[in-house]
Amino acid sequence: MSAYKSCCRLTPDQPRALCAQDDGRLRLQLPDDLGHCYTECMQLEHDILLGRLHYHPVRPLIEESLGPHEGRVMVVTVGLHGKSGYLGTDASSLLFEAGHTTISTFRALRGERHYEGGCAVSQLRLVIGEAALQKYVGSERADQILGSGGLHRLAFRASTGATSAHASALNRYMQPCVMAQPHCHHRVDLQIHALSLLAEQFNLLAPPPPDSAPLTTDDLERIERARDILAQQLDQPLTTEYLATKVGINENKLKEGFRYLYDNTPAGVLLELRMRKAYTLLEAGQQVAQAAWQVGYKYPNNFSVAFTRYFGRSPKSIFGARRR
Repeated sequence: MSAYKSCCRLTPDQPRALCAQDDGRLRLQLPDDLGHCYTECMQLEHDILLGRLHYHPVRPLIEESLGPHEGRVMVVTVGLHGKSGYLGTDASSLLFEAGHTTISTFRALRGERHYEGGCAVSQLRLVIGEAALQKYVGSERADQILGSGGLHRLAFRASTGATSAHASALNRYMQPCVMAQPHCHHRVDLQIHALSLLAEQFNLLAPPPPDSAPLTTDDLERIERARDILAQQLDQPLTTEYLATKVGINENKLKEGFRYLYDNTPAGVLLELRMRKAYTLLEAGQQVAQAAWQVGYKYPNNFSVAFTRYFGRSPKSIFGARRR
């Protein structure tokens, strides 16, 4: 490790403490003299890896990276706190910032990760391999997403409310005190939140619909506003006609836009938003009736049926898990 102008540089061959936890997490700790800097990861399923990073270096830190993978990967990074950057040897770059989601694809990273001295950085990462992408979006779409294997930034945008909620839940479940709890459904919860987060990213990266007239930028902005209305008024009985009128677009184009952006109908998106919101409310300790009312269900029994059908688990099992 060499230093210049009070900056630390860490090369790939320099020592890092690797520790395997009983709960399946792998923890990689940087030397203590650099500050409190570590990453943790765990395998959720074949070709899907969940990781979290927390770096608080005492001085500016440059960490050299080779990052080879057996195949092409897609990485979704949700910034939770602070910011960091990546600069590749080919002049490519990535930015990771709190409140933003960065999506990139690559086969190998050759460059430098940059961290500011005295500033804490926390990030959540999902690494999805080619096999998992093919499983969820098909071979053709997976190949479109992954590209040639060089570093490619697919997106850098403000995290949506759903993305932030799922990332916060994943970060919470990765905490050692939670993972160590007996009789805990954390594995199932991790899987649900991870796949829900991925589903949203896939929808935002959706390809153009075949055999359809192209949607203009203005059309897409109206569709996104319609989804925002759904997310903000989950307790209201919203209709496609109301949404189309509210954003100034005809119903057919509204439906087409939802298929294009979210691979779903407006009603399907509303159900998805309601169920995800209800899940986070139940996790936060709200009772079933309270959660049902906040997501537009007058009758808790109807909500329980819809929730169980959607997640394969009853609302009470989510609410009760916090108290065991």
